[in-house]
Amino acid sequence: MRRASNCGFLSAIAALWAALLSAGALAQTHAQPACTQPLYLTFDTGHMGVAPLIAQVLQRQQVKVTFFVAQEKTQQGDGTLGSTWAPWWAERAAEGHEFASHTLDHVYWQSDLPGSEPRFKMRPSAGAHMGQTLQWSAHDYCDSLKQASTRIEALTGRASLPLFRAPGGKTSPRLLAAAKACGYAHVGWAPAGFLGDELPSEKFSNAHLLDQAVNKIRAGDVLMAHLGIWSRTDPWAPAVLEPLIVQLKAKGFCFATLRNNPDYRRWLTQHPKG
Repeated sequence: MRRASNCGFLSAIAALWAALLSAGALAQTHAQPACTQPLYLTFDTGHMGVAPLIAQVLQRQQVKVTFFVAQEKTQQGDGTLGSTWAPWWAERAAEGHEFASHTLDHVYWQSDLPGSEPRFKMRPSAGAHMGQTLQWSAHDYCDSLKQASTRIEALTGRASLPLFRAPGGKTSPRLLAAAKACGYAHVGWAPAGFLGDELPSEKFSNAHLLDQAVNKIRAGDVLMAHLGIWSRTDPWAPAVLEPLIVQLKAKGFCFATLRNNPDYRRWLTQHPKG
C-alpha cells in the first residue's frame, strides 16, 4: 500500500510539473516579441479639452508616452497643473507614463542677450507675466524648469525625468548649456514627428496629417503632439491619434517612453533624478 501511495504521489508531482511547463510554453508563445522599431510619442500640455479622450486611447492601445508639462490655461479648471487636473495626472502616473519639464509658465526663448554671463530675452505665454518680454539669467531659466518638475512630482508622486522641451522648440546653444548645467537635457522631435496638431485645420486636414505621419515616420523618431490646441478648429486628437497608433503598429513599430531612448540613456544614468 505504501509503495502504491508513493507511486501515486510521484505521478501527481510529474503531472503538475508537466502542466506548469505547458503553461510556461503557452505564455512564451503569446509573449510580445522584442521591439526593434521603437517610437517615442510625447505630449506637451495644452487646453486639456481632449486630455480625457487621449488617455482613453493610450490605455486602450497600451501605449506609454512622455508628457512635457507647464502650468497653462485650460478650458476647464485652474490650469494644467492645478488641482482640477491633479487626479488626471495621478492616473497617468499609475499607468506608467513619464513626465518632464516644459517650463512652468510655458516660456518662449526669444534671443540671447549680450554679456559675459548667459542672459536671455524670454516671453511667457501663461502665468503672472503672460505676454511680457522678460530678461532672464540662467538661474531664472533653471528655476522655471525645476518648478514645473516639482509641480508634476507633487501631483503624481512620481519623479520626473531630467529632461525638458523648450516651448516651440526654440533654443540657443547658450540656453541649452544653461539648462544642462542645472541638470536638464533638451528633447526636440524628428521632422516627421511633428504631428501637426497645432497647424490650421483649414489648410491641414486630419486626413492629410494622418497620411503624412504614417508614410514618413521612421524607427527611433520622437513624435510630438499636444493635450489640446486653442487655434485648431478641427481637433487633431483624438481623431488622428488612434488610427495613427494602429497603423504604425501594423507597420511593425512599437512605443516607449523617453526613459528607454538610447539618445538619452547616458544622460539619465548620469542624472538619476527619475
